[in-house]
Amino acid sequence: MNYIIKTILAEWKGKNIPTVIPRDINIQDYLNMKVNKILVLNGFRRVGKTYILYGLATELLKSNSREEVVQINFEDERIPPKTDFLSGLLPTAEEIFDKKIKYLFLDELHNIPNWSKWLRRTYDNQDIRIFVSGSSSRMSEEEIPTELRGRFLEIKVFPLSFKEFLKFKKLSFDFKILDYSEKEKSAMLKALTEYITYGGLPEVVLEDQNKKLELAQSYYSTVIKRDIVERYNLKNEESLKALLKLLLDSKEYSISKTYNTLKSLGYEVGKSTVQKYISYIENSYFAFSLSIFSYKIKDQMQYPKKIYFIDNVFINSISTKFGDNFGRLYENIVAVELKRRKKENYYWKNMKKEEVDFVIKEDTHVKQLIQVCYDLSDQDTKKRELRALLNSSKDLKCDNLLIINADHLGVEEVEWFGIKRKVEFIPLWKWLLEKS
Repeated sequence: MNYIIKTILAEWKGKNIPTVIPRDINIQDYLNMKVNKILVLNGFRRVGKTYILYGLATELLKSNSREEVVQINFEDERIPPKTDFLSGLLPTAEEIFDKKIKYLFLDELHNIPNWSKWLRRTYDNQDIRIFVSGSSSRMSEEEIPTELRGRFLEIKVFPLSFKEFLKFKKLSFDFKILDYSEKEKSAMLKALTEYITYGGLPEVVLEDQNKKLELAQSYYSTVIKRDIVERYNLKNEESLKALLKLLLDSKEYSISKTYNTLKSLGYEVGKSTVQKYISYIENSYFAFSLSIFSYKIKDQMQYPKKIYFIDNVFINSISTKFGDNFGRLYENIVAVELKRRKKENYYWKNMKKEEVDFVIKEDTHVKQLIQVCYDLSDQDTKKRELRALLNSSKDLKCDNLLIINADHLGVEEVEWFGIKRKVEFIPLWKWLLEKS
């Protein structure tokens, strides 16, 4: 075991750290905290967690040696999934280094048994700043082991925001003004189309266009195999894949309907298995669900849930239904952005099946109602979207009404049931940049 540790530490000393494109997540600020906390970067695979840590390591190495700043990736196939590796890590480092480690970066630490107990002991007994990355909900605030509570801070990392995407594409815009010439606006809309189509996973963004979907499909296969099948020791991989395809081809789901569909296709799974599989998918950060808005928990459980995916590239590379549906792609972009902004949101639907995409809730109050509609040029479509929004406004007693669309900007005053209400219209690109 010592030989493996020594080999990995020696490789780190000679490793060339990749050049990093800065993200909007500035974790250097956390170094100035008076209280030392374990910093956990958590999120879907390939969203850039390791590179964010590389960026910090690069800055720290300007004033510290390689013996004081150490990074280890626990997805290295040479590292055995044994607690002994963790137990021997620091003693071996002290043996071969002349200096003590000050900053320790640990990628995918949750792959090792008893990682949390080792992390607790190290935190309590060593004067080390520890940074951990993970692609599993096991590292989240909701599931973090008891022994680490109060000792860590979690930062959720998402695919690139549209602002970050523009930086990665080396497109320069003044984000303070957002009032562009026709030429600049044309370039912005072209970039938005690429962002909507291929998403914001950093490697996909930087890849040649003819290889983007192929790369996304490889990510998809890895998530199925490593983050779901292997983690939960699933025996029925084909049913899981069929379920994922159904979800990717849907805007909403219910356990009963999904179970019946799988059964009609010849897959032998029970309702409880379907429910477990969906929870596994969400635990991998591949997808997330929205419940209907209701103050009654029973309603939230009974009504279908809407399903969204961590990045649009999976809808385009895996789904067989939504490839050319910009409405669906717009809505998914907004859902992910709201999650990035830590908004508590639901959807609204009435007995007439009128629907509003996002109900933003703060504390016990509805803060904003958001409708997403790609094309408002058809008057019947616009009236339908407005009618649903205005009915939800009356039902939920909320006057902050917004329609995110392709190109319409402005505020319109609409009379509804004798009451005048203002509705704001904003293009998607402007909402993504202006409100970030």
